[in-house]
Amino acid sequence: MKTDAVDHGIVSFKSKYSVTETIDRLVMTLQSRDIKIFIRIDQKKEAERVGLSMRPTELLIFSDPKVGTPFMTEHPQMGTDLPLKVLAWESSRGDVYLSYNSPAYIQQRYSLPVKPFEAVEELIKQSFKR
Repeated sequence: MKTDAVDHGIVSFKSKYSVTETIDRLVMTLQSRDIKIFIRIDQKKEAERVGLSMRPTELLIFSDPKVGTPFMTEHPQMGTDLPLKVLAWESSRGDVYLSYNSPAYIQQRYSLPVKPFEAVEELIKQSFKR
């Protein structure tokens, strides 16, 4: 995976894997670190259920409540950003990307003294170095 862009606080990496395999790899990495997976949503499948079509897209919602809870206790509105979310999606050219809110964006948004979730960002990147 390589860094492609940071746009409006969203980091996007190009993946050499399919949407499903991209999320599968990330799930394995997160679970190996005891990070809770709350839900995995196949948005393409949900669109098909209502008679619509879209390219492959999956959303993964996850967190470590030991890390996120203190932030949300101090800044309840962080519940709009937590738990963390990543989106794997296929472009119109068939390229697959993984996108998420950057730790710097979250830090700036809540005027935090440190960038939260940098360790999780590293886990995301490590998922694609194997």
